[in-house]
Amino acid sequence: MAEIVIVPTAADAGALVADEIVRLVSARPDAVLGLATGSTPLPVYEALRPRLAGVDVSRVRGFALDEYVGIDPQHPESYRSVITREVVEPLGLNPDLIQTPNGALATIEHAGEDYEAAIAAAGGVDLQILGIGTSGHIGFNEPGSSFASRTRVKTLIEQTRADNARFFDSVDDVPMHCITQGLGTILAARHLFLLAFGEGKARAIAGAVEGPVTSSLPGSAIQLHEHVTVVVDEAAASQLRNADYYRYAYANKPAWQGL
Repeated sequence: MAEIVIVPTAADAGALVADEIVRLVSARPDAVLGLATGSTPLPVYEALRPRLAGVDVSRVRGFALDEYVGIDPQHPESYRSVITREVVEPLGLNPDLIQTPNGALATIEHAGEDYEAAIAAAGGVDLQILGIGTSGHIGFNEPGSSFASRTRVKTLIEQTRADNARFFDSVDDVPMHCITQGLGTILAARHLFLLAFGEGKARAIAGAVEGPVTSSLPGSAIQLHEHVTVVVDEAAASQLRNADYYRYAYANKPAWQGL
């Protein structure tokens, strides 16, 4: 079962996850991070900036969850640009060690296999940051995705394109296809951190944590992982049936267990 941590605010969640990342990098300077984009992980990256002061991050490696297909990597909303702008530059990471899936049309047929090979060559992901969409997707694994899936091209559903339209001039500018780590790829990471904030994510979180394991809600795949930490604010926790138990368990957790 995933560990559920309910915190007052997104900033509190960011601090909690950032502390764990600092512990990891301090113990293993060449740690491999799984990097998510969008608004959800921003509190983590913001909290990391002061915490990484004086920490050697020159060997930290990272793999982004996904990329749009056919988008220019220099486009401000390509995930290559977003990762560079929101993670690599603020945290002082080595851009040569941070990878995103290759969405170029010329090589798209084998881009998924190439990305899987790169992750394997790095020794796998140590800590994966995840958000969850209103449809229950993680990465761009939309409802119906196989739990065994690996990095591949997917067609974005209308809801996801509408959710992402805020980053573009209009929904028509949101690419139709993406290349994303599969659920099987995500589940291969050693530690998953799933974050969610706001009432709009409450239903998806409740389904992912307390509902059946089903491809109709890809986020429920986390129930199959041995080491998952779900960090949510009060609003995102509002539909959890066992919220009081989660609060009690975390409040009385032995300090030596960590996250």
